[in-house]
Amino acid sequence: MNIIQFISRRYLFSKKYISLISVLTSISIAGITIGTALLIVILSVFNGFFDVIRGYLLTFDPDIRIEMTHSAAFINEPELKQQLLNHPEVLNVSPFIQAKAMIVTQGGKNEVVTVRGVDRETDLLLPDMERISENGDYDLSVRNNRPGVILSENLINRYRLNQGDEIAILSPTGMRRALTQFSAPRVSRFDVRGTYNMHQIIDTDVAYVDMVAAQRLFNMRNEITGFDLNLIDTDRAESVKSELAQILGDDYTILTWYDLQKPLYDVMYLEKWGSYFILMIIVFVAILNIVGSLTMIVIQKKRDIGVLIAMGMTPKKIRQIFQSQGLQIGLIGCGLGGLIGIGITLAQREYSLVKLSSSFIIDAYPVMIHFSDVAIVLAGTMALCLLASWYPALRASGIQPADAVRDE
Repeated sequence: MNIIQFISRRYLFSKKYISLISVLTSISIAGITIGTALLIVILSVFNGFFDVIRGYLLTFDPDIRIEMTHSAAFINEPELKQQLLNHPEVLNVSPFIQAKAMIVTQGGKNEVVTVRGVDRETDLLLPDMERISENGDYDLSVRNNRPGVILSENLINRYRLNQGDEIAILSPTGMRRALTQFSAPRVSRFDVRGTYNMHQIIDTDVAYVDMVAAQRLFNMRNEITGFDLNLIDTDRAESVKSELAQILGDDYTILTWYDLQKPLYDVMYLEKWGSYFILMIIVFVAILNIVGSLTMIVIQKKRDIGVLIAMGMTPKKIRQIFQSQGLQIGLIGCGLGGLIGIGITLAQREYSLVKLSSSFIIDAYPVMIHFSDVAIVLAGTMALCLLASWYPALRASGIQPADAVRDE
């Protein structure tokens, strides 16, 4: 039997003459339990929201986007596309054109938006957008001498447009030519074919048109803005980015799904770990009770400690006795808190116990358990418990046998 573990358990859990010690110990365990459970639940909620937002944004963003570093456009070379497709992680490659332009409605209202030209047959994003949308057929082909355009619901509602309405789009090149050559600007006319909704996650309005229509609008001929890549595993985007950078060189800029929405994702991570550190402060306040309870045990057991030292127990082992008590309090609190936190998280995932107050992409708080987060919570809490036991252990190891007997 380990004498240190035996004595520490006797001191911690045996009946005591001073009932306040047991009360403080129970409060410490309860505080650690509640704090640990809250940390696991809150971090799981942040993980859930991150996963939901990422999944929704990946409807509009590719896994990887490739553009020229020092030019807005480049020639659409089949050899480059095939080179990208040869990568074992790349599932599909789609060229696109993206630039700013001005839309003009029949009522004379105008607004600058981002116009995105896509190949309807190979585009990675339009099929997902069409699947989650119930508005329009997403047909960008030419009908009655006018190609189609897909607009956001924000634009549709703002200008009271309907499917089948005609809008005009003016490119910066056309407007500049009109100003320098004193002629009417070249206007491209489109029919509204469908709409999509971004749920106000990103305040950006994009008009989707056919690739050929975009090339004609921006006078780009066989040029494109870049390539969108769909990967077999989205989570491997960073490693694929590094591998493609070695293949393509510095002439191309490679952006992952995280890079495309980096400010939003960074804020979500900042909120998650900011909440973690704030709740750890609350846990630290609860853990301060460990200092009080263990210090009172040292005071109560001063004579016993003196006898143990007189019998040959070293100050190091005396310290280990009280550090073991802090460890046991931490293990009990972390164990109970971990089970409760994971249980609440699993219940929320299965039964959606807590609903969202307003309509969003989902109707209940999303949760996702990352066991790395659970490990960080448990490790941080245990470290604080051991730190809290340091002062009582140091005080106990400094007791002199003669002083202990005399004071008794």
